[in-house]
Amino acid sequence: MPAAAGGQTGGLGDVFGGLFGGGRGATTGRAPRRGTDVEADVTLSFLDALRGATVPLRLTTTGPCTTCGGSGAAPGTSPKTCATCDGAGVTSRSQGGFAFSEPCRTCRGTGRTVETPCPGCRGEGRAVSGKTLNVRIPAGVADGQKVRLAGRGGEGERGGQAGDLLVTVHVTPHPFLGRKDDSLTIRVPVTFPEAVLGAQVSVPTLDGPVTVKIPAGTTSGRTFRVRGRGVPGTSGDLLVTVEVAVPQKISSEAKKHLEAFVAAAPDDPRAHLAAGLS
Repeated sequence: MPAAAGGQTGGLGDVFGGLFGGGRGATTGRAPRRGTDVEADVTLSFLDALRGATVPLRLTTTGPCTTCGGSGAAPGTSPKTCATCDGAGVTSRSQGGFAFSEPCRTCRGTGRTVETPCPGCRGEGRAVSGKTLNVRIPAGVADGQKVRLAGRGGEGERGGQAGDLLVTVHVTPHPFLGRKDDSLTIRVPVTFPEAVLGAQVSVPTLDGPVTVKIPAGTTSGRTFRVRGRGVPGTSGDLLVTVEVAVPQKISSEAKKHLEAFVAAAPDDPRAHLAAGLS
């Protein structure tokens, strides 16, 4: 293989050296490094998840050591330039006509060595610390959803940007409200006379009560849609499912009137069952 201009060997050795970490003068170990992403869990009530909430989160993160400022050297001392790689962070070796570069084993690619390690981090330059953050969970978050908060994770190294905070939200069930995609669901009991004769029923929503018209002859399980009263910030609706409430006990006077109703309006709702098998 012909020599490069100026008598340097060059060629494939330099190409492979660049692919495997560069040559002398590389500063990978001293370049800014982004902080790690941190994961956390939070539990919200059903209503807080719909409206949004600010919650305190206690996080354990890894960041620059506060004792040495991230240098890894004991206070009053400073790291030295690595004598093995001359601060490059990488070393080169030749084998079979090829030149290979690899992280310096003496300084582990940092380009610096610590003669007197920091007692707080044992020379690592990073330490585990705890902090409390007030985190805003946006309105409309669903159970199991992950919320990414940029720059709220682990601190970066050497001026690198902080990592992100990934919060998994768990939502506790509500006594009578439910959720289906962007719509809210509610089961509303009505009396037998209301179902038979029809009625105007007040139904609670996040923005105050609304009136739902129940037509005469409404059967239990029928669902009515109230437009625009679903999950806040979405085009979801409120789905109102009617359930006919059956009283467990009635007075003798009510029983007498109910028996009179049966006599006045005889009806067998199961007649079609027998006809369907004949």
